[in-house]
Amino acid sequence: MKDLIKNLQLGLLVVILISTVIAVFLEISNMYQLKDITLADLLLMFLYLEVLAMVRVFWEQQSISITLPLLIAITALSRFIILQGKEMDPSSLMYEAGAILLIAIAIVVMRFRHSSKLGLNKKK
Repeated sequence: MKDLIKNLQLGLLVVILISTVIAVFLEISNMYQLKDITLADLLLMFLYLEVLAMVRVFWEQQSISITLPLLIAITALSRFIILQGKEMDPSSLMYEAGAILLIAIAIVVMRFRHSSKLGLNKKK
């Protein structure tokens, strides 16, 4: 049963990898056809890059830290704000900005949770 689940995970990982590579090429093709590159396009490319990095890390370590999905979430929210920002009332963007701030704080706390700088690593 354990091998079956591991093989299913790796199979799905291959599907995610292939789908992401196809999406990258489609996005590049779209930018080329429109002859326009926007900040939202660049952020989308960063999202694809982070997904590829997450696939690589999972393939090598058979586990994943929470940091990569959090970085993807920050980039996705930033892209959403940029795309919606022109059409929305600026006060309604406070929720998205708050979400980005909370995710960023979570990343900082997770990065420093075992750091001796914060005095949290006191195991002897």
